[in-house]
Amino acid sequence: MQYYTTSAMAASSSPPDLSKTTKLERYNSYIRRVNSTKLLAASSKLLFRATLFAAVILLLFFTLNSPPLSADNNSGSHHGHIHTTSNFLSSAFYGSGAAWEKQVRHSSTPRRPNGLSVLVTGAAGFVGTHCSLALKKRGDGVLGLDNFNSYYDPSLKRARQSLLTKHQIFIVEGDLNDAELLKKLFDIVPFTHILHLAAQAGVRYAMKNPLSYVNSNIAGFVNLLEVAKNADPQPAIVWASSSSVYGLNTNVPFSEEHRTDQPASLYAATKKAGEEIAHTYNHIYGLSLTGLRFFTVYGPWGRPDMAYFFFTKDILQGKPINVYVTQDDKEVARDFTYIDDIVKGCVGALDTAEKSTGSGGKKRGPAQLRVYNLGNTSPVSVVKLVSILENLLGVKAKKNVIKMPRNGDVPYTHANVSLAYKDFGYKPTTDLSTGLRKFAKWYTSYYGIQSKVKESTNEKNDDS
Repeated sequence: MQYYTTSAMAASSSPPDLSKTTKLERYNSYIRRVNSTKLLAASSKLLFRATLFAAVILLLFFTLNSPPLSADNNSGSHHGHIHTTSNFLSSAFYGSGAAWEKQVRHSSTPRRPNGLSVLVTGAAGFVGTHCSLALKKRGDGVLGLDNFNSYYDPSLKRARQSLLTKHQIFIVEGDLNDAELLKKLFDIVPFTHILHLAAQAGVRYAMKNPLSYVNSNIAGFVNLLEVAKNADPQPAIVWASSSSVYGLNTNVPFSEEHRTDQPASLYAATKKAGEEIAHTYNHIYGLSLTGLRFFTVYGPWGRPDMAYFFFTKDILQGKPINVYVTQDDKEVARDFTYIDDIVKGCVGALDTAEKSTGSGGKKRGPAQLRVYNLGNTSPVSVVKLVSILENLLGVKAKKNVIKMPRNGDVPYTHANVSLAYKDFGYKPTTDLSTGLRKFAKWYTSYYGIQSKVKESTNEKNDDS
């Protein structure tokens, strides 16, 4: 008994064995650290992904919805850098998806036997809209491309787009310099023709933003030709040059045989450069190319930067207009060409364009290379233009007669169109009074202006 008591006392007075408890606590602490590390890592990954996603969304929002960077909204056109729809990830957004490709194919598919499949660049522009409608009406496949820049009011371009949409013409919103987007379009559609009308227009604006002309009229054209040359089959190309290439030429009427190496403006120089570039791609790669030199095109859905358009606006608003005369006080005159006549010329050029002879960037034989004047053959002075508008609108214009500034404009244009007549029957039929009446009726209707445009006794209904 004594032994047991002594042993019990000895046992009770000895320190407890904590080794197992300590190990358990250390193990639990280790597990907590591991779990904390895992949780922290998972949280960091989640936070990183969420931040990256938010950044992409914000970047896209500001990219696609940012306003013009340097637009001067005090006048009829913008005088800062032109804002173009960014092509950031354009191929990813516009060039993917079954629904998008279905729209592209449907719009491009001809509805008549042996119909053309035409890519129309600048389709939301003045000439582009009218040509697209004419081609679609006769059963050709038409796909538009436009970047909707803000050189002039983009809302007018959007209205034209709505008009084209009603006629089942789809416009891809993108830029000529987006090579990936162009390649995607050619992957989807074997275009037979390109009607290249996209360009930076305007003689005077070139003094304010010269790089926009180089970017669009030269770089954009080259990019389009690069994609076209590698296409299989290569399309035939009809493209818009300009009467401005005649520059300081004084021989009238202007003929395709006259010299065009004295441009009076940067705009004219870029168009002349386009003609030389076309020659190069025709010679090296066998692309069929037809250049059309437009002479002062006017009519419904026209460009607000053109004189007849802003004259109409200012006359109706009671604002004074500047009527230019030459430095030696002679009248300034233009070969004003109505839009319907221009459309007939464009369609005629497309119909007579021969196939390109290259394949995959390699020339197989000589290819067609042409250039034509498309004008009205009847120059009219700007003073007479104003007089016609005054009569149509029933409003007397407040005129400031001033000398033409030295900004690249030429005092006189007059087209010889005999070559276009010989090759595809081009023959203008609309005189300035008739054309301006149709324009004025469209203008007052489009802008909701309560002004009665004088009718002509023999005027036919116009659906332009």
